[in-house]
Amino acid sequence: MLVLGPGTIGSLAALFLRAAGAEVHLLGPSEPALDFVRGLGFDQAWTEATLPDLPFDAVVDATNAVRLPALALDLVEPGGRVAYIGLSGEPSQVDTRALVLKDVTAVGILSASPALDATIAAYASGAVDPRPLVAATVGLDGVGPVLAGKRPAHAARGPKIHVDPQAA
Repeated sequence: MLVLGPGTIGSLAALFLRAAGAEVHLLGPSEPALDFVRGLGFDQAWTEATLPDLPFDAVVDATNAVRLPALALDLVEPGGRVAYIGLSGEPSQVDTRALVLKDVTAVGILSASPALDATIAAYASGAVDPRPLVAATVGLDGVGPVLAGKRPAHAARGPKIHVDPQAA
């Protein structure tokens, strides 16, 4: 299983996949971007330049990169599955000939509502712990700088900044 994108959504997807027993590999844009997921125990984290030539029966695209939906299709094995859960700011191009000729099942996932019970159970049992993903919590007064791309000075390494309206 290969997850494209070591950000919040990709890391969370990787945590759930690992909890389900999958061997998870992650692909990120750079070594520094992969450091965080390696700290979560994902030693099989790669850049495009270092990605080994392995068969991936499933690929999850959890990025906002316009070119990576096509790469997900290129990397999945014939008869495999691709899940698209990331969205780019502009349309992505996927070669439907490759999709058909490789007999790939591709799904887009926007709503997790059908899996909500299983998600709550995974959190409650401790099988998946999302807390390391949260780098910092800010109040409403801290939202502006965060949206402008500034990480709080007290932020840890995680990719997510949580907003708590009741936080000071």
